[in-house]
Amino acid sequence: MTRIDFYVLQDTARDNQYSLACRLAEKAWQQGHRVLISTQNEEEMRHMDRLLWTYRDQGFIPHAILGKADGDLNPILITDSDDPDNEHDILINLCQEIPVFFSRFSRVIECVDKGEQHKAASRAHFRFYRDHGYPLETHQIS
Repeated sequence: MTRIDFYVLQDTARDNQYSLACRLAEKAWQQGHRVLISTQNEEEMRHMDRLLWTYRDQGFIPHAILGKADGDLNPILITDSDDPDNEHDILINLCQEIPVFFSRFSRVIECVDKGEQHKAASRAHFRFYRDHGYPLETHQIS
């Protein structure tokens, strides 16, 4: 069964959901995982692409936009709605809705930003996962 982790940014945190997603994707990649980052729309997808190119001054986080490059060569993929077909390891959800394909992943990461609208959507996600019996963990990020 898919494990769900909520990473909640505290009001004092310097990060936002996008930089947190970069941080978590990099950590997962370093541990040998494949990651799909699901964004709300093309603009957010392009924003994540730019952030992953510039996130580290001294390094590179290998990634691509789903369908635009060979997925086998890129351990981190970004999508704005495309079904990821063969991806099933870690999903980082940055969407207001839960992607319909979430349950094929072994782990889903929900990045909870500080804004009230985003918190409300995350609470709805939490209730959905809880009500459907998914194992939940919450991590406070300062």
